[in-house]
Amino acid sequence: VQLQASGGGLVQPGGSLRLSCAASISDYRINGMYWYRQAPGKQRELVAGITSGGRTDYRDAVKGRFTISRDNAKNTVYLQMNSLNTEDTAVHLCNVDGYYSTVYRSYWGQGTQVTVSS
Repeated sequence: VQLQASGGGLVQPGGSLRLSCAASISDYRINGMYWYRQAPGKQRELVAGITSGGRTDYRDAVKGRFTISRDNAKNTVYLQMNSLNTEDTAVHLCNVDGYYSTVYRSYWGQGTQVTVSS
């Protein structure tokens, strides 16, 4: 499984970005899809997740501003980020979990940098 993340960049406070992460898979059944972020000197934290059935969950700091979605036909997860602020500056990484038959595996993408600055 290979994950290709894109969509990061430099944006002013109050701006928006849309991240995408496409999974190249073979014989792998994706279950959950997630976005994490890691700021310099801080621990990696879960930003949002979405199950195969479409149930979503967000960390409190992004509720009402970020929306996670997925396109199962394209094996792609998205993160629409609105009203960005400087605390959202971080490398954003996608993660998926799922199964090869009955064997559970989790995979990480390479990350995309989001910088919020005036």
